[in-house]
Amino acid sequence: MKLLFIGDVVGRPGRRALSEWLPGYRRERGIAFTIANGENAAAGFGITRAIYHELLDARVDCVTSGNHIWAQKEVETWIGNEVRLLRPANFPAGVPGTGVGVFDTDQGLRVAVANLCGRVFMHCLDCPFAWADRELDGLREKADIVIVDFHAEATSEKQAFAWYVDGRVTAVIGTHTHVQTADEQLLPGGTAYITDCGMTGPINSIIGTEVEPVLARYRTQMPKRFTVGPGPVDLCGVILDIDEETGRATTISRVKERLEEIDTEPEQ
Repeated sequence: MKLLFIGDVVGRPGRRALSEWLPGYRRERGIAFTIANGENAAAGFGITRAIYHELLDARVDCVTSGNHIWAQKEVETWIGNEVRLLRPANFPAGVPGTGVGVFDTDQGLRVAVANLCGRVFMHCLDCPFAWADRELDGLREKADIVIVDFHAEATSEKQAFAWYVDGRVTAVIGTHTHVQTADEQLLPGGTAYITDCGMTGPINSIIGTEVEPVLARYRTQMPKRFTVGPGPVDLCGVILDIDEETGRATTISRVKERLEEIDTEPEQ
């Protein structure tokens, strides 16, 4: 089975690129299941209900998120009714929504997706390592394949978590830093790993944001309004080949496609 994970979709350019590219790519490559991180999909911060459904219409099966999940206030009112949108599972109890989803594929396999946030240089959420010890055994009983979106800043924390759950999940895919890393590998226990699968967003930018406001922020330390940069767009992610009998990854390969024609007006 082939599974595609798309890195952080940034703003309207990222969404347009995904909508134009993904349906055909799924057909050509025989992709059975697609996950996309959508926490930057609404003008670079958060996600709206309309944008969430735009991603589903583009043939995304599950939308993960991260520390910006609450940036659009409206999400609190509807996330509890949308099982295909995940917020980090290690938020405290009582937070709206869910951090885990279990989905059926056309091949008759069940895919579990878990969304977790790291804690180094991030908000202080519950321990993701403790979450894994509490939840993974039960999750593996419900699903043939278990994918973790580990949304974190520190490379060492991402690597540490992957080694900690090696053999207990199919893959740990790093998100959040928006720069695709070249360290994809299969760990000894059969878990596929990459520190960051990259960004689906404008290349003439600083991690998706227009260059000048970011430069001004660094140079002056004064607050600036950040907006999504213009196209063209790089669409980044990874493809996993998964053994249907064992649920283990057999290969992990980086995806990076440049869509030169994607150029859109700024989002307000």
